[in-house]
Amino acid sequence: SWTHLERQRGGLSFVGGSGETQIESDRRQIDEAIIRLKRQLTKVSKTRALHRVSRKKIPYPIVALVGYTNAGKSTVFNTLTGAEVLAKDMLFATLDPTMRAVRLPSEHDIILSDTVGFISDLPTQLVAAFRATLEEVLDADLILHIRDISHPETEQQAADVADILTDLGISDRARDTMIEVWNKIDLVDDVARAALNVIADRSPSILATSAITGEGMDLLRAAIDQAMAEPVLREQISLAFADGRQRAWLFDQHVVQTETQTEAGYTFDVVWTEKQKSRFLNI
Repeated sequence: SWTHLERQRGGLSFVGGSGETQIESDRRQIDEAIIRLKRQLTKVSKTRALHRVSRKKIPYPIVALVGYTNAGKSTVFNTLTGAEVLAKDMLFATLDPTMRAVRLPSEHDIILSDTVGFISDLPTQLVAAFRATLEEVLDADLILHIRDISHPETEQQAADVADILTDLGISDRARDTMIEVWNKIDLVDDVARAALNVIADRSPSILATSAITGEGMDLLRAAIDQAMAEPVLREQISLAFADGRQRAWLFDQHVVQTETQTEAGYTFDVVWTEKQKSRFLNI
């Protein structure tokens, strides 16, 4: 019977007159849901833009987690940070990206960013707003592509993620340094698991993990640590007395080896990375 698709009559004191069909009702509810989601995405995008401005003053590198929806990004995030963010088996479970400071084995600090899960065939009305929430990826120093390696369509999902990253305009360097995390390895049968581990062992940019059991997570921390390691430069720079903000930044970064006061200001012997130098020049 298709009676559920027939027109619904008005209730209360209304007499006669046809209501909307079930299909019309479903369509209206979907449209309303899309409008609500667009508003939420717009709010998130504006909030994140403000946060990006603030974070440019923070000296820590940013590591962004990306991946198809339900790949386990939030669970990986929880395991790496010890934080508890929403980790649900649902679309858009992480609309407001969560960021946490993480101390690596080398004692260096990073900021880990969890982003909204990717999805193919996104409704046209949501594409622009959805991508706006992913702009954080463009500012990241390192991208972790979290894959549900147990999913039967994992290759297609990975291709969808790659397409979106290309559309976002990530740099060749970001793509080359990206770490692919084959998550949920514990859900794969023994034969497939052994084969996947062989592939992962042969590639420094691939790690097989289970955020639930903890398998491979120490290796992931070490890989992030190694990726963040940079050659250091030893240089001498000078600042005027009026450059108090720049001077404070140097000491906050712990890059100053010696400081000498001159008639014009200060001279510093510094040891820093190219990235730190670039950030200093943009203060």
